[in-house]
Amino acid sequence: MRIGGLDRFTLSDYPGQVAAIIFTQGCNFRCPFCHNGRLLPMESDSLIPEEDVFSFLERRRGQLTGLVVTGGEPTLQPDLSLFLQRVRGMGFRIKLDTNGSHPEVISALLDKGLLDFIAMDIKAPWALYDRLTGVRAPKEQLKKSIALIAQSGISHEFRTTVVRPLLSDSDVQEIKAMVPAGSPHRLQKFRPDNALDPALR
Repeated sequence: MRIGGLDRFTLSDYPGQVAAIIFTQGCNFRCPFCHNGRLLPMESDSLIPEEDVFSFLERRRGQLTGLVVTGGEPTLQPDLSLFLQRVRGMGFRIKLDTNGSHPEVISALLDKGLLDFIAMDIKAPWALYDRLTGVRAPKEQLKKSIALIAQSGISHEFRTTVVRPLLSDSDVQEIKAMVPAGSPHRLQKFRPDNALDPALR
């Protein structure tokens, strides 16, 4: 696993759990409002060794109850499943943050019982998705992920970062209509300070 960051404690990123967060290195989107720009390249000179993470988790058994795996985009990591199996074996609950671009990876993780919570970002109405992700977005894959997560039977949420220069009120309402009935949807405040696009700072 390419791990670009570790937050040792959070009470807000995993509902109901005292958790740590790992940030995987590499993302296939280039969202102009992204505040984790250093995590976008697949390679980095400051990766954290896996064993350092596992040593930390071992020391925190009984204090932490969960691990949030975010990014970057975790589903790009070829050994994600093996990593999560080891985390699960240590007794931690697992939350995955994803952009939804790889439903086949999400499906495999669900089939193996390796996820307890999934949060997927819905970036924009479909007509604006390329603009809000900075790439040619795989919309059919994203739609599969939305359906898969909604039907997964585990705790989940969809969330949208409201970037007012890029999303109007009507756009937000259109996004809400994309969320399957019965699934939670949360609006996130845009943090402009470190936005990938300097014009948004």
